[in-house]
Amino acid sequence: MRAARLMSLVLLLQARGGMTAAELSEELEVSERTVHRDVLALSEAGIPVYADRGRGGGYRLLDGYRTRLTGLDRAQAQALFLSGVPDALREMGLEEVGAVARLKASAALPPDVRDAQAGAAQRFHLDAPGWFARDRPPPESLLPLARAVWGDHPVTAVYRGARRTLEPYGLVLKAGVWYVATRSVIHRVGRLSEVEVHADRCFTRDPGFDLAAFWTGRAAEFARSLLTTRVTVRLSPEGLRALPVFADPAALDDALASAGEPDERGWVTLSLPVESPEVAYSQIIRFGPEAEVLDPPSLRTRLAEAATRLHGLYGPA
Repeated sequence: MRAARLMSLVLLLQARGGMTAAELSEELEVSERTVHRDVLALSEAGIPVYADRGRGGGYRLLDGYRTRLTGLDRAQAQALFLSGVPDALREMGLEEVGAVARLKASAALPPDVRDAQAGAAQRFHLDAPGWFARDRPPPESLLPLARAVWGDHPVTAVYRGARRTLEPYGLVLKAGVWYVATRSVIHRVGRLSEVEVHADRCFTRDPGFDLAAFWTGRAAEFARSLLTTRVTVRLSPEGLRALPVFADPAALDDALASAGEPDERGWVTLSLPVESPEVAYSQIIRFGPEAEVLDPPSLRTRLAEAATRLHGLYGPA
């Protein structure tokens, strides 16, 4: 831990030219006393760190000194490409590795472009987790699975009561929920338990496997597999424009393909795939008077009852 901090201190000074003890303390998340001790340790190890006295002083490296610590190892190089998703790095246990990688990359840049990282961070931020999930801890199985993914190690884990052997190809973070992909299937990480990483051996990764493409295809199949019910509905021109907002995205193409010709008022009849009657009710009621359910009769009756209650609330006294 201290070795990584000392490396970070050197790289910070190399990248920024000079920093006060207070600035280093804030960056390294240690006390100023610890900073002073670390600087002394670096000096004793032959790293030419010196102190500027007086106002505006601080610590600097001897002019012209370039540390050889700027080379990225494999783990740091991988973490560098994930630097835009800090929450994901932290949950996979790679936060410190990523921080060192960013420092190394910054130290290797020419002085006139070293502020690029700060400039980009002020202009773009990716917030991967879903809403209202900030206090939810990551699943316990995530850390061992992350180790297995980076090392191409097989694992055994309990899934739905049965112990299985998996070859984890990759991890996907979708709206705050973690998934692990094998060569052919996707599992939700939170449903895997008792994960054992077989670090003494590695599986042979298919060089043609594309995690992003695999996830896109499987996610679309999964979304469509949930749409087991159909609702016949008439939509006004306004309702048809609202369809992409209120309907399930996976159902949109199918629904539009089923649409008939508009009637004299511009209303169209279509077949809308939905997950269940309950979900259908929650979707259709959002259209208000711009949608009329024709089938099934039970859903039509339920919406009519809701319309009656609304009339009681908003109709004339």
